[in-house]
Amino acid sequence: MAEENNIVLQTDDPELGKIEITPSVLEIIAGVATAEVDGVNRMRSSIATSLNELLGRKTEHGKGVKVSYNDNRELLVDIFVYLNYGVSVPKVALEIQQQVEQQLLFMTELTVSEVNVHVQGVVPEKTASTVDPNNPFAEESGEE
Repeated sequence: MAEENNIVLQTDDPELGKIEITPSVLEIIAGVATAEVDGVNRMRSSIATSLNELLGRKTEHGKGVKVSYNDNRELLVDIFVYLNYGVSVPKVALEIQQQVEQQLLFMTELTVSEVNVHVQGVVPEKTASTVDPNNPFAEESGEE
């Protein structure tokens, strides 16, 4: 039963019905909020997600995010990211925590008790190749 995993939101007028959110929606909200932070290069993904994106299928915005819900109606969020080389890791991680908490509270009115940021790696900037494709064995200019 998939409905057991859904989170029921408190409503002002319960006579109108209930509002349920699946954890995957919360993961997408947290993933988008994380991706918007400066210094984040990418989120961790599974092999299946990477293959789907490589083949041009839909981009999964919830990748690299795990959301759980405790008995006190509080969210526990784990974020798995790769950061750009040269950024302040603590500063970017704190910004991720703040953005995720703020967006989840704003969009769902759920309390976030923890946002754990797991830095999986640092991605260096791409450097331009100095090898001439017409003469790959030529010595670099200035060197003899």
